[in-house]
Amino acid sequence: MQEFSQFVRNAALAAGFDLAGIAAVEDSNFPELARFPEWIASGHAAEMEYLKSRDEHGRLRRAALRNAVPWARSVIVCARSYDTAHPLSTECNHPGRGWISRYAWSSDDYHDSMLARLRQVEARIREAHAAQQPQPNAPLQTRCYVDTGPLVERVYARHAGIGWIGKNTCVINQRQGSFIFLGVILTSLDLEPSLPAADRCGTCTRCIDACPTQAIVAPGELDSRLCIAYLTIEKRGPIPEELRPGIGRHVVGCDICQDVCPWNVKARRDNRAGLPAAARPELVNPALEWLAALDDEGLQRLLRRSPLARAKRKGIRRNLAVAMGNSRDRRFAPALEKLAEDGDPVVAEHARWALARLG
Repeated sequence: MQEFSQFVRNAALAAGFDLAGIAAVEDSNFPELARFPEWIASGHAAEMEYLKSRDEHGRLRRAALRNAVPWARSVIVCARSYDTAHPLSTECNHPGRGWISRYAWSSDDYHDSMLARLRQVEARIREAHAAQQPQPNAPLQTRCYVDTGPLVERVYARHAGIGWIGKNTCVINQRQGSFIFLGVILTSLDLEPSLPAADRCGTCTRCIDACPTQAIVAPGELDSRLCIAYLTIEKRGPIPEELRPGIGRHVVGCDICQDVCPWNVKARRDNRAGLPAAARPELVNPALEWLAALDDEGLQRLLRRSPLARAKRKGIRRNLAVAMGNSRDRRFAPALEKLAEDGDPVVAEHARWALARLG
């Protein structure tokens, strides 16, 4: 299977992925998965119920891929960079502007574009397999996922050699950094696995030190309940008041722990000539005044076919109120007064909090 495994990697690169590797489905040998149930039990998954889903036997689906997909023998992990040549969040300090996480700048939803590329790889695998075995003893089974599969993608990415799991829990590749999307193809083929990526974080703690809300509670352990990305994207309802000042002017997501990572600084320096430029300019360090002026129709257009849709209209307005309050800029008072009359009580309460913060 070594030759076919190399064919699979080449097919992934030909489909436009920057990195590709293969991991065997050997859940018992992956120490990261052994710690997953404990992480769930500690409450660190917050309200992300999809991470806590269990099978009919009460077992966490994502803790053991063999339990969820018994026929799977290998996991093909594909990665694609989403970095651009635009400044990092740590370089954008204008009080009148907010931050939308870099992954959400594109004009389409990365789930769709990644899945389309995975389908291309899947089709080539099926064609090549059929050519080798015109009458196979058992049918080839495959399944593609982008953020939706019953597995912890970053664990398989590490064992597929894509990158190590950094202290901020992101997958870091020594050439591409951590601004990468992951997609996986489960297959019933016993493919030759890649070598796992070695941990190259060393003694560096810049990501831990830079987190405004101290969400990285230990190296490689994130408490989602404190994470700005979770609070501004996944969290529904009110954001705990004590956490709001730490959110700063983040409207959707947070890149701080990645922006301060030396491996990303190095990757951007080495790859600058080749960085993709596909980004909606209005989303790069956006003007809070412009976002506040969007009516329902304008906001719907902004969210359509975009990763921003995950935060929802109410969530973005809630986050926008927090960002304007943290700006301490009195010119946002009229916009906040309007949000204080929003039909959603959560948005209105956050706007009143922000007005009080403006003094």
